[in-house]
Amino acid sequence: MRIIVDGYNFIRQTDLRRFENISLERGRNELIKRLSVYRKAKGHKLTVVFDGILGESLSEQRDRSAGVSIIYSRRGETADEVIKRIIGNSSEELLIVSSDREIAISAERNGFTAVNSQTFAQKLADAELRSVTHSIEKEDDYYLKKEKKGPSRRIPRRKRTEQKNIKKL
Repeated sequence: MRIIVDGYNFIRQTDLRRFENISLERGRNELIKRLSVYRKAKGHKLTVVFDGILGESLSEQRDRSAGVSIIYSRRGETADEVIKRIIGNSSEELLIVSSDREIAISAERNGFTAVNSQTFAQKLADAELRSVTHSIEKEDDYYLKKEKKGPSRRIPRRKRTEQKNIKKL
């Protein structure tokens, strides 16, 4: 699965705003750092889309940092337009991260899942916490494994569908 992140939307909707207040570049770097940790933990392909750097370039700029693909929109084009174009042209499974309602509607119309920035920020924080405590958990797992007893209980279909969509993160 490929996860497409609306970069500045994500930064401005989460705690990364404090880094952006220092400098725009610092906010971008912190986002990429967190996405990199998430990518290592989950193995998803990640692409973050930003509005072009000062709107100078006539063509779309692409970069890669810490395993995360970065796209800067070209002059006269917004990151939202780039994301909508990716949604329209993609044949692989996508998950779109943006609090922008227009992008979410576009994703859902094309059969993809859209998640707001705050929900994904929580998933990033969980992945970061897991990466820090991973080595401790390995040792503790041996002692914590217990065999389940009793009949299995199946949760309702609606709840299973919700959990399935959240698990994609």
